[in-house]
Formats: sequence, C-alpha cells, structure tokens
Amino acid sequence: MNLPTHSADDSNNSGDAASFTSVSPESPSATDNTLSEAAEPDDLPEPMLPPYEGVSLKNVFVITTVAMAEQARIALMAADVLGFDTESRPTFVKGQHSSGPHLIQLATDTQAFLFPVLDSLYLEPAKQALEASHILKVGFGLGDDQSRLRSRLGIAPQNVLDLSRAMRKKKGSDMGAKSAVALFFGTKLQKSKKISTSNWSLAPLTERQIKYAADDAQVALLTYRHWLALQS
Repeated sequence: MNLPTHSADDSNNSGDAASFTSVSPESPSATDNTLSEAAEPDDLPEPMLPPYEGVSLKNVFVITTVAMAEQARIALMAADVLGFDTESRPTFVKGQHSSGPHLIQLATDTQAFLFPVLDSLYLEPAKQALEASHILKVGFGLGDDQSRLRSRLGIAPQNVLDLSRAMRKKKGSDMGAKSAVALFFGTKLQKSKKISTSNWSLAPLTERQIKYAADDAQVALLTYRHWLALQS
C-alpha cells in the first residue's frame, strides 16, 4: 500500500489532512525528549554482530489526523498478524505509578503505525485492531502493556501471543527481543536505554524515539514469522 507522507512540521494539521507523518532519515530531531544524556551500555557497538537495520523511516507513520487514522485502520485490519508494543514515560521515584501507555505501536510486515495517546481522537484504529479476535498480535513482554491498555484506555486486546514466553527454551527464562534477533537474524537490535527511558508523553517524538518504537513493534512480527517457519 502506497501512503502519502508529510513532514514533522505538519503533524499538527487538522483532521482533513490526507497525509501521513513520516520521518526523513537525514532530518534532525525536532526536540530532545530524553531524560538522561549519559551514554548507556546499549549504545555501545556490538563487535560480534552487525546492527539490525529495522524498518525504514519512510514506512513509519505517526498518526495525527483523522485521514491518517483511516488509512492506518485499513492497513491494520487487513493483516493476519501484527507486531505490537507500547511505550510509557518512565518513573524514577519509588512507589510512583506510571501514567502510561503514552504510545501504541502496531506493525505490519512492511509498515509501522505509531499512535500517540495524547491524540486520543485518533486511537480508534488501534483499539479496533487490538480487540479484533481474527488478527494475531505478537510482541515481547506484553503483560504490563495489556494491563495498562485495559486500565487506562479501556482497550482489551484479544488474540495476543507473548513471544517472550512462547520462545523461551526453559521454564523461567524468557526470550527477549535482542536475544531473538541475534538468534534468528544474526544481528544486534539496538536497544538504547537513553531512548527507552525518554519522555514518551511529549510531542512531537524525536526521530530516534520513532525509530526505536517502530522497530520494537515490527521486529516482533518478523521474528514471529521466522520462528513459525522453523516450527514446520
């Protein structure tokens, strides 16, 4: 499916806009939403494995208009399986509860759709896809994601497979996304802690946040397809 795009500067246009928000790989980030500037171990290069390239930014769409939401709904509801994840603003105080999720990510084999919860008007396609029993949703470590979607947004995901448990080789040892990518694709999934602990409630998202979130969702789907093929 060919979908139109528009620049990040147009992301706040009215719902009549018929274009998608995608990010140019060469464009600078609009803002820095990270809460920590220190380098983290996950930022260091992996000497043994080449990096996982992930989804191209031209195929990542941040849903910010009614027209974009409808195009996303068409693509998502036509899928047999979707990669699924959410992101939440982290908490750093003991006993403090997260107010997330602040972003819902759903991915097909070729595209990723990001739904900022701040724009609740455009969440209906994500809700429909997540609650559709005929579409399998796959992801890693989805326990908190599902409970937060139910409690905060009233979204009750159906037909969900948590790959962390499905792929584990022994009881009590869950498979993570990084381990699965290394095992099945021989590459290193970049999981920067600086980005994972950034402020996902702010808008607009930075280019690095968009790339991180899109890869989290789509890599689950691609890993599932590869794992399933090996089962036959």
